Amino acid sequence: MIPFSYSRAGTAEQATAAAASGHRLLGGGTNLVDLMRRGVEQPERLVDVTGLSDDIRPTPQGGLMIGGAVRNAALAGHPAVRREYPVLSRAVLAGASAQIRNMATVAGNIMQRTRCAYFTDAATRGCNKRSPGSGCDAQGGFSRYHAILGGSSACIATHPSDMCVALAALDAQVHLASAAGLRVVPLVEFHRLPGDAPHLDTVLQPGEIITALELPPPPAAMRSAYRKVRDRASYAFALVSVAACVTVDRGTLTDIRLAFGGIAPKPWRALRAEEALRGTPATPQAIAAALALDFAEAKPLDGNAFKLPLASRTAMAVLADLIGDAA
Repeated sequence: MIPFSYSRAGTAEQATAAAASGHRLLGGGTNLVDLMRRGVEQPERLVDVTGLSDDIRPTPQGGLMIGGAVRNAALAGHPAVRREYPVLSRAVLAGASAQIRNMATVAGNIMQRTRCAYFTDAATRGCNKRSPGSGCDAQGGFSRYHAILGGSSACIATHPSDMCVALAALDAQVHLASAAGLRVVPLVEFHRLPGDAPHLDTVLQPGEIITALELPPPPAAMRSAYRKVRDRASYAFALVSVAACVTVDRGTLTDIRLAFGGIAPKPWRALRAEEALRGTPATPQAIAAALALDFAEAKPLDGNAFKLPLASRTAMAVLADLIGDAA
């Protein structure tokens, strides 16, 4: 590991000043420090931001405001999250290990980088995300864990977060701060698709930091679920994951939010399927047809073509359970 300096930011202003100077911000370190050990990340200075906002409080509108420094374990166990947003609690608990959840922060989880083996191994030759212009070894290599939607010829890495899949389904908003002021970005727009610039993971501007995460009020009678399909029972990233929130009134699906993980470079909100299903009885045939609308542009490789039927079957099972329980 290369030498680096370390300091702590006591205020958001100090953190934004550090970010504007090109210093790397350190939350729990569960991703950044790992990449430093591997030689993928080589920051000269780390600025610890775990002393910033770590509270969870209700908003005047009836939602929740979650500080960027809130630990993942605290988020999953918070009474209001478990009661009003169980899909989020379940998604967080599906990620990593108890030790990592005790260390990792909400902002750090949102900002974590891909766990693509070609990215995390500095000895590999081609990774445009790590070294722009070097190519993408995953395109002709081991692609079991890679994207079938939203990728490009430059990158097919997937976003690894479980939490962010649930946040996408919940219409969460990311609060950002910089010397220029404050702004709010929908979580579904925060992460970038790779295009021809896969080294840019998010829409975060130089000098900006994540200060908080806002959840809107949950719809009345909303039921939700998170399901993760992986190669082993624990401490494994998703092959496919599904976060679903539904409201059913007398057999009609009046509201639906559906997001996928493990299949795209960002949490994938299934907007076409939602539009097709909203206001319908949502029979198994209708759900399958609606999902096909979102998967029509999928570009699977030989190593991950199984994800297409797996994602469809998993979503159908989750929705069938939710709709059946609400009937």
